[in-house]
Amino acid sequence: MGQKLLLLGIAGALGTLSRYALGGIVQRIAGGSFPWGTLAVNGLGCLLFGLFWACATERFAVGHEVRTVILVGFLGAFTTFSSFVAEFGQMALGAEWLRGAAYVLAQNVLGFASFFVGMAVGRAL
Repeated sequence: MGQKLLLLGIAGALGTLSRYALGGIVQRIAGGSFPWGTLAVNGLGCLLFGLFWACATERFAVGHEVRTVILVGFLGAFTTFSSFVAEFGQMALGAEWLRGAAYVLAQNVLGFASFFVGMAVGRAL
């Protein structure tokens, strides 16, 4: 368990540093006030999550531990949006459309509401 946590931490640190670097590079190149860096990171994270998931489960024998370190550690730190999309994707693949729609709605409502509550609390302090 200790080794797994260490590997998750290292992968998470690398994912965070990669997100910071790529987001900054893309934003500097694209310029402007639109968050191009975040958009690029989220898109790439989703692409990599789907690519690795398919390869790990359908093409190559990749163990659960390795999948956890890469998907939760690296890509989870790179962008949690990829986890959100993958979870919805699993519901969609299982034809759980109502559950999937509720999940997307709940994530967005909770996310925006939490953001604005946090802003209000921060301003009140």
